[in-house]
Amino acid sequence: MNNPYKFALVGAAVLAAFCGGFWYRGHASGPSGALAASRKILYWHDPMHPAYRSGKPGIAPDCGMRLEPVYADSGTEMASATEFPGAVAIGAERQQAMGIRVGEVERRSSTRPIHLLGRVVVDEAQICRIFGAGEGWVREISPYAPGSVVKKDDLLAVYFIREIQTPLNAYLYALSTRDRRPSGEVNADQNQLTENQIRTAEDGLINLGMSQAQIREVARTRTATTLMQVRAPEAGVILARNISRGLRIDRSLELYRIADIGHVWVLADLHGAEANLVPLGAAARVRVEGHVLPARISTSLPLFDAATRTMKVRLELDNPGLVLRPDMFVDVDFSVNLPKAVTIPDDAVLDSGLTKIVFVDRGNGHFEPRAVETGWRFDDRVEIVRGLEAGERVVLSGAFLIDSESRMHAAPAQPLMKAAMNAAVQDPVCGMEFDPAKAAERSEYNGKTYYFCSKRCKDTFDKDPKKSAEPKQTARL
Repeated sequence: MNNPYKFALVGAAVLAAFCGGFWYRGHASGPSGALAASRKILYWHDPMHPAYRSGKPGIAPDCGMRLEPVYADSGTEMASATEFPGAVAIGAERQQAMGIRVGEVERRSSTRPIHLLGRVVVDEAQICRIFGAGEGWVREISPYAPGSVVKKDDLLAVYFIREIQTPLNAYLYALSTRDRRPSGEVNADQNQLTENQIRTAEDGLINLGMSQAQIREVARTRTATTLMQVRAPEAGVILARNISRGLRIDRSLELYRIADIGHVWVLADLHGAEANLVPLGAAARVRVEGHVLPARISTSLPLFDAATRTMKVRLELDNPGLVLRPDMFVDVDFSVNLPKAVTIPDDAVLDSGLTKIVFVDRGNGHFEPRAVETGWRFDDRVEIVRGLEAGERVVLSGAFLIDSESRMHAAPAQPLMKAAMNAAVQDPVCGMEFDPAKAAERSEYNGKTYYFCSKRCKDTFDKDPKKSAEPKQTARL
């Protein structure tokens, strides 16, 4: 075959293949092309720089890339700046896949149970401390150790003390004076003087630490001694013993510490905002090792503990059978009546340390970030002091996923967090923060706009703008 005919056949085959391919492409992509044409285009953007948007197709001026369309059903996109500044839009299917749950903000009061870990401590009014009466040496010591239960007048220790001789001799002399008085003699003044001498001598012995039992023994035997007996002044449990046989003691040494633990305290830790809601004097329960004991919250104000940075709430209760021992840990239960407040689950609040953010549902899949101020926290609920109103709808679960989506699609200038953090302005006169949309007055100074909560603040500012424009401490309502 001649070369011209070969070239003609090859050319015809190529043309036929091209026409066939064009026909197949037109028929095969017809439905999807129609589908693409039916989708609503929101805007065109630069895929390398999503911040750049255009209302028509074209070329990005910064990098020369072709602009790509963003469809209304594409799932996630930043909301229009004229609609909800800083908001992110997420389609219904994406919301379901992300597990986003939205609920209505309510303002109501409630009663919530409180469960705390408490520690048993001794009632300070029931503690008895025994100190040395003077310089001496321990001669004998009883087997009672810390934790031992003692009765009143049980012998604890015996020690030698020289200072006891003079007051003891004065006591014996007064007793002998009374004994030498004739039985038939009646002299009221003399009798009264003798009795006063006996009582004065007894007080001196008691001040030195001699027990009533030993004083009675001396009166019975009429025998002076240099050995001081240490006896339990009250029944209770020995908390501390600081002496041993042969130890030298003086007046400043605490020999024993004894406490009656039939009535004890329980201390529990609460944070400051929570402690302010504790009902003083209310009933409570203490649970330990299968025992449930009724208790009552003390009417004394909780004390701040600098070490733990918490408030110490004190409970008082009886201790039948001495079930509770000092430093034992117990479970504490009581209820708190919370006042009317706006509360949401604490998972709905994103806390960055500097600001707290919630996402508000603005409808049609748009979620707006908003800065809030929180109050008390109980269980899984947190009070919203400022930033939300009853009736609004917020994201209760999945807020961190929305935040992640917003960061991925908000390359321009971190709009979500910035919009939320800058949502409030400060009155330069009184320092109060509020929504600029709710400002009562405004003024211009040095090219900057200042907002005011009242006309009075504006008038004060206008009198001396330079002085009023200085930073003020924030007053939060």
